Amino acid sequence: MKHYLTFTEEVKHALGNRLPVVALETTIISHGMPYPQNIQTAKEVEQIIYHNGAVPATIGIMDGKIKIGLTNEELEEFATSKTVEKVSRRDLPYILSTGKLGATTVSATMIGAALAGIKVFSTGGIGGVHREGEQTMDISADLTELSRTNVAVVCTGIKSILDIGRTLEYLETQGVPVIGYQCDKFPSFYSRDSGFRVDFRLDVPEQIAMLMKTKWELGLNGGIVIANPVPEAYAMNRREIENVIVQAIQEAKEKGITGKQVTPFLLNCIKQMTKGKSLETNISLVKHNAEVAAKIAIALRKIVDVK
Repeated sequence: MKHYLTFTEEVKHALGNRLPVVALETTIISHGMPYPQNIQTAKEVEQIIYHNGAVPATIGIMDGKIKIGLTNEELEEFATSKTVEKVSRRDLPYILSTGKLGATTVSATMIGAALAGIKVFSTGGIGGVHREGEQTMDISADLTELSRTNVAVVCTGIKSILDIGRTLEYLETQGVPVIGYQCDKFPSFYSRDSGFRVDFRLDVPEQIAMLMKTKWELGLNGGIVIANPVPEAYAMNRREIENVIVQAIQEAKEKGITGKQVTPFLLNCIKQMTKGKSLETNISLVKHNAEVAAKIAIALRKIVDVK
């Protein structure tokens, strides 16, 4: 599959010289935030990774290729184009074969990162089991990807519009470790506590890097969830945001919003209902995750190559 990949010179140099690299997704740019906050955040996140000693590799699909690293012009296209497809594992063959513009979700970014040899990926929140998933069977492809692809995902937990408890049960069944970075409680995206606990707490990047190395050397394929709570200053009250989410979900039902459109619709509703506070929180946590991911990537490189 390597011939489907293209690299910026910077990322190619970094990978060729065993420098720490952090993968980033494009769905958060194309479908997760409005313009111009999306492009501003994308550039600031890359700068945070540089500042912390690693190289960012934002992943997207253009012209039949999985691009590992994007230029400023390409980032701008993902931020402004109205024809960007949202791409998960299922969609990759179609988007690549037709040459369409595709923004990678967590699952597709993990695939691209793994193909490129990148072991650390920073995002906002991962997908999961949707509320009422026991009836709809709406379960994100992110979860099955985490069960099979060797990439560690630094995130602020599971998007709180989802069923966090059932998602954690699914991850446990699939053997995916959920690590709390400097926390015992599993975050709920906008809030620092979801009411659930993490599997294991680790407080320094070196410990996480060693766990990654150990897991994959044992042949235990699959990803790792590294839960990193939103900074205290930007955290929202869990009960208040839950009430907003319930209202947004009801509105989505009334309007018949389904499938890939649910998450962007809910995020926009929540932003409007919180008068922009949720977007500020979202941007803050994405930046914080990038910082932690860079530190983990550096710690991993200091050990040995992870195959």
